[in-house]
Amino acid sequence: MNGKNENKTRLATIGLIVNPIAGMGGAVGLKGTDGKAVLEKAISLGANPIAPNRAASFMSELNPGEEGIRIFVGAGKMGEEVVKKGGFQHAAFGKKKHETTSEDTKAIARKMVEEDVDLLVFCGGDGTARNILEAIGTNIPVLGVPTGVKMHSSVFAVTSKAAATIALKFVRGELLLGETEVMDVDEKAFRAGFVSAQLYGYAISPYEPHLIQGAKMSSPKTELEIRNQAAIALYVIENMKTDVNYIIGPGTTTRTIGDLLDAKKTLLGVDIFCNKKMVAKDVNEKQILEKIRGKPAKIIVTPIGGQGFVFGRGNQQISPRVIRAVGLENIVVVATENKLRSLKSLRVDTGDQNLDFEIRARNLGVITNYGIEGPMQVD
Repeated sequence: MNGKNENKTRLATIGLIVNPIAGMGGAVGLKGTDGKAVLEKAISLGANPIAPNRAASFMSELNPGEEGIRIFVGAGKMGEEVVKKGGFQHAAFGKKKHETTSEDTKAIARKMVEEDVDLLVFCGGDGTARNILEAIGTNIPVLGVPTGVKMHSSVFAVTSKAAATIALKFVRGELLLGETEVMDVDEKAFRAGFVSAQLYGYAISPYEPHLIQGAKMSSPKTELEIRNQAAIALYVIENMKTDVNYIIGPGTTTRTIGDLLDAKKTLLGVDIFCNKKMVAKDVNEKQILEKIRGKPAKIIVTPIGGQGFVFGRGNQQISPRVIRAVGLENIVVVATENKLRSLKSLRVDTGDQNLDFEIRARNLGVITNYGIEGPMQVD
């Protein structure tokens, strides 16, 4: 690892690039927003911008004026609008555009290198991380504020607040640098239910293992793991109540529930079961809310391997509105014993800080085998 702790006579500098469309496909069930056609579909389904709020949350925790930090941002929607609303002093690069592209991201990132910023922070997902890596390599340290739908890379902080903490520690000289993986998946294959993740390279990021999400780990396809998933699924099915809607999130463990009910559950989407039959397939936030209105419901999710997220990564259809409608007491977490051994705690990043706080204030029960359930801390 390398440090960047040399004495400076100039102010510390942080660059901020916002991908304004990142994450918009999540709540509407599109599993990403790569490509103009997908973005237009997301908007037609009622998708709202996610990135500006995440960027504003990051900046509100940063307090650059008090810390003596200079802020460089992308023009217009790519950062400038957010910092202006917050009243932060800044310098903007690039041109204001109604529609932005990956080439805008790359151009602004290169400008950040020319300005020798101490840390480049971006709000986006794996696609944005990949664009920045292609543009600047390891010339300056980078850090991701999690905003996208698919976030397999280990360059992201666990939340926008955590990103601000990391940024402050780094510019104060309290953190070293380490290599972090930049991954991305084929969105077309992803929407079809296949994960085709590829390593595109390594970025240099501040090293803070407790606040960086880590790379996503797939479940091993061993006989023991498969038996464990089946035992969990059988226990969940036997305890399903009549006329209750079960909102079941993505994952191999949750898919096994569908398999044992002779229903082809969506591997990477959210489905609804009632009376042990699938009643809605690959639903988005709006469809979930319509289906459960005035009816009892439960949410069944499994944490992402290696990361521990139960909400906010790959299942944004189960939004804060959905979670509040169902009730925190009706959240069911399932995880195999092997997956749980790799996690110190569960994590949430719904985008609603108050809701995240409420979930963290209570331990979530985790079903790990037939008839075996215990509480686990949520960070």
